[in-house]
Amino acid sequence: MNGVHDMGGMQDFGPVRPEKNPPVFHARWDGRITAIYSAIGAQGKWAIDFRRWTRELLPPAEYLSLNYYQRQYALIVELLTSSRMVTRAEIETGRRARNTEKAVPALSAANVGEWFARGNSKKREVAVAPAFKAGQRVRARNINPPTHTRLPRYARGKFGVIEGDHGVFVFPDTNAQGLGEKPQHLYSVRFMARELWGDQAKPKDTVVVALWDDYLESA
Repeated sequence: MNGVHDMGGMQDFGPVRPEKNPPVFHARWDGRITAIYSAIGAQGKWAIDFRRWTRELLPPAEYLSLNYYQRQYALIVELLTSSRMVTRAEIETGRRARNTEKAVPALSAANVGEWFARGNSKKREVAVAPAFKAGQRVRARNINPPTHTRLPRYARGKFGVIEGDHGVFVFPDTNAQGLGEKPQHLYSVRFMARELWGDQAKPKDTVVVALWDDYLESA
């Protein structure tokens, strides 16, 4: 979807000032939010693409006013309340409401290491023919879906070259909507910076974007 979250190439948001030697978490509650998000993710109830789409649906003003962990908290609240796993009153009071079922098993501390070690790869070992090959010139499709997509706006309609094929992966656009994984090839596509940003970009700079078959067409 086209939203404020897709900020690549957008102007007037101020300079990026990276920290030197930043801590893992700036506040203790940042770590708590990370733990909660991991715990609910371990249940496998929501696909990662659906979670991303849910976060993208935050109102633009709210999205921009929140930091990373505040957005994660807003996402957690939306996921849990929309699925009726908890009520907003329970979240606000910290007390369990009467006559509510909590059928989801808790992620115990003893299982955390195993869960992270197992991972959740989206690569699929299925026989799917690639639509493109390394060295081929392609064009990123100019699409504007109302739902989740991993094709950034700055690349749409632009020409690039296939640099490599990563194999077959879950297609995020359909996976986010519960329409199936639609596994297909994922490529590294190299774009000249001037193709993306115009003459203001340096002539030798390039940008590599990971793009699926359905995002591309032959050029």
